[in-house]
Amino acid sequence: MSQKKSKIATLIRDETGGEVLEYALIAGLIVVAAIAVVGAVGTKVLARWRSLNSSM
Repeated sequence: MSQKKSKIATLIRDETGGEVLEYALIAGLIVVAAIAVVGAVGTKVLARWRSLNSSM
C-alpha cells in the first residue's frame, strides 16, 4: 500500500507535461485567431474576386 501512495504522490508532483500543454494552448489560440481573420477577410476577397470576374 505504501508503494501505491508513493507512486501517486510522485505522479501528482510530476510537472513534465506542463510545457506541452502551454504550447498546445498557444497553438490553439493562434488557430482560432487565424480562422477569425480568414473569416473576416475572406468575404472581402471573395467580393473583390466576383467584382473583377464580372467586369471581364
